[in-house]
Amino acid sequence: MLQKTSTIGGKMQPTDEAGAHKAVKLRLGQDVNYPPYASSEGGKPTGFGHDIAIGMNNMCPDLDIEVVITEWSDCWTPDGLGKGLEDGTLDACMTYTHTKGVRNDFADFSHGILNVNKAAGLLTMLDENGAPKVNGHDDLKGKTVVDVAGWAPTADGLDFVENKCTGDNYDSGYNLLMANGAANNNELALDWLYNGTADAMFVYADQAYNYKKKCQQGDVALDCLKWNEFGKKFAYVQTGQFGYVNNGTTLGLAKKGSGVIELLNPCLDQFMTTKEYFEVCNKYDMLDTCYRNEFFPQASEIVLKDYNKPTGEHDHAGCSTGYCPCTGGP
Repeated sequence: MLQKTSTIGGKMQPTDEAGAHKAVKLRLGQDVNYPPYASSEGGKPTGFGHDIAIGMNNMCPDLDIEVVITEWSDCWTPDGLGKGLEDGTLDACMTYTHTKGVRNDFADFSHGILNVNKAAGLLTMLDENGAPKVNGHDDLKGKTVVDVAGWAPTADGLDFVENKCTGDNYDSGYNLLMANGAANNNELALDWLYNGTADAMFVYADQAYNYKKKCQQGDVALDCLKWNEFGKKFAYVQTGQFGYVNNGTTLGLAKKGSGVIELLNPCLDQFMTTKEYFEVCNKYDMLDTCYRNEFFPQASEIVLKDYNKPTGEHDHAGCSTGYCPCTGGP
């Protein structure tokens, strides 16, 4: 006999014979090359997003959340939704940033699991004296910039951000490339920096920091020969660029109009008020970017990471931390 259903939030919901709602099964997908947000251990998904989802699953009896490993391309491509979301194999994909621009044409986003914290930045190579080849005051006119295909910040995001040393938007005369088709498009983009194909790389401001940290923990899935050179051979010349963001890292990116987000948000909002949410944030060293609740330390006790500071607020000399102060200006 066919299972009885009703509709909530545009998504068909299972009911028992008496018409009472059963737990709704939701498959949330993530890849494993985005530490600490989405990783794996022993072939099973791990990471900040996974722990939030499992915490919600334990707390909300009306949801039955399963986290599965998938490829990011099953979730999002430079041209729109990936096949996993398009054909319903996946109900949502985790740890996507709610950006301005093209993503909103195809997808709905849950509320943020982190504050509007996913700053973008520009990576560039350092010369033999440790100075950035593209300086902090550069307007990018005539420069070649590579964006990481399938990842935020998306290519159109460069038009929404400003140079944090000059306060101006970038000149439209830059040449934009898309690093696409590799097992890890972040590493393809970095290769193009190394070989001179691109002058700068438009990317999350914590990406190189997190990859180097993962390499130092023994992750052999990354090109650690290059990532370990962060702060030595390449560094961020711009950070703290939030202009491309509508909201921070979200729990779910889902097919537009699917109703999945309306199912996730009430439970997510409830979970983020709990001690368990604080513990997940503390576990992954994200107290400065999580939404504070009553279990968090006082705001004055939390240190803001360099990758979330605008370039003009870096008060150290040189680029050896991986984050250059403003360079090249008067």
